[in-house]
Amino acid sequence: MEKTIKIKYHSDKIEKLRYIDGKSDWIDLRAAEDYSLKKGDFKLINLGVSVQLPKGYEMLIASRSSTFKNFGLIQTNALGIVDESYCADSDVLMWPCLATRDIEIHVNDRLCQFRILEHQPSIVFEEVETLGNDSRGGFGSTGIK
Repeated sequence: MEKTIKIKYHSDKIEKLRYIDGKSDWIDLRAAEDYSLKKGDFKLINLGVSVQLPKGYEMLIASRSSTFKNFGLIQTNALGIVDESYCADSDVLMWPCLATRDIEIHVNDRLCQFRILEHQPSIVFEEVETLGNDSRGGFGSTGIK
């Protein structure tokens, strides 16, 4: 079932949001400005768009798999979460990053990606004395190869 995201572009220099060659259901976000970062710099990268998500949905924003290799950038919040209340024209999507080397970022560089998910259902916590399941060996028990 298709869902509609209303989008306001704050720059006519960035490409419009779209799926990339049908390779994924994640959608790339692009730098809306040029940046010059030195190793160790933190920066909020302007992504040039504001969105209104469908009711009952939230947006997850993560680095693209090639972002560290190509730019030496690490997303500082590991995973960005945008809830449906962040929907005004002035609520511009930003990408928080840390530079691990000197780097130039240019308008339209694809740095991160997003997808939307329905809000999780209400959860009830039931306290028990035991979960009653067999142990699989604990954290890290499946090995490295």
